Amino acid sequence: MSAAAMSPPAGGAGGDYAVEQLSPDFGFYLRTTGLLAERRSADQHIEIVQTPLFGRAMRIDGCFMTSERDEFFYHEPMTHLPAITQGGPRQALIIGGGDGGSAHNLLRYPSIERVVLAELDSEVIEMARDWLPTVHRGAFDDPRLQVRLGDGRAYLENCDERFDQIVLDLTDPFGPAVALYTREFYRACQRALRPGGVVSLHIQSPIHRGDVMSRIVASLRSVFGVVRPYLQYVPLYGTLWGMAMASDQVDPLALPASEVDARLARHGVRGLKLYSGATHHALLTLPPFVQQLLAQPAEPIDDGDSLDHLALDPQASVALKLSAA
Repeated sequence: MSAAAMSPPAGGAGGDYAVEQLSPDFGFYLRTTGLLAERRSADQHIEIVQTPLFGRAMRIDGCFMTSERDEFFYHEPMTHLPAITQGGPRQALIIGGGDGGSAHNLLRYPSIERVVLAELDSEVIEMARDWLPTVHRGAFDDPRLQVRLGDGRAYLENCDERFDQIVLDLTDPFGPAVALYTREFYRACQRALRPGGVVSLHIQSPIHRGDVMSRIVASLRSVFGVVRPYLQYVPLYGTLWGMAMASDQVDPLALPASEVDARLARHGVRGLKLYSGATHHALLTLPPFVQQLLAQPAEPIDDGDSLDHLALDPQASVALKLSAA
């Protein structure tokens, strides 16, 4: 993804417009009214901006990551669908997820004894802690959360612990991040799971990144016995977004809606804005065009592969101009 800042159109509301490009042919803009905080860590450029529509939002390297008002579109399906399918996670691992949203949702389960958050960049956590309290909701102060700073893949491959649930809350699979999307990495996830354990991750957009999505799903299918892609529109991402749950023993399609609701009630998980028994199956119901996309042969991603040829070149980004209304 690439982004540029623009001046407001003539006669429009005050503020700047952050533009994010999803493909050479499509993108979106979001009005911002202030830059609240900014840091350049050793790894990336992190910003907190104020937006009239979504409240405070985090951007990393010019791409929107999460916001106060729409984070549940992403975090709830990423965490609760696999957690409810697993049935009662006690030990969980999040790789990435420095905004704390996935951690907050897992910590809502009384069965959870510990959540390990393996985040590369401490600056992301510090910015989220200071500026996005309605996203992490105090998760960083919960004694069940253990933060491990550094390379998430190295942590997973070197630990001898086993988890009921792994959430891969990652940046897009370009540059060094592609190492967290290979089938060798997914085998490491498989080894780190307890029997009946589950992995969830985002798999890009079937509209703008269909080739990448197909290769990620092919990689998962080459490792896990059960792979269930699902879809959710994420407003801050500007498009229909793909996610997936993988396991060797449990299948989210096997759960009737009534059982999903019963498990949520049994765990005391209330007040969700998106996920429920009814939406569990709606998320998993793929439209024919996505079924056809994922039925086509696709090469799994292996260590050493690069997907950068499928990404936008940030150096080619230009400041776009909106015509006056």
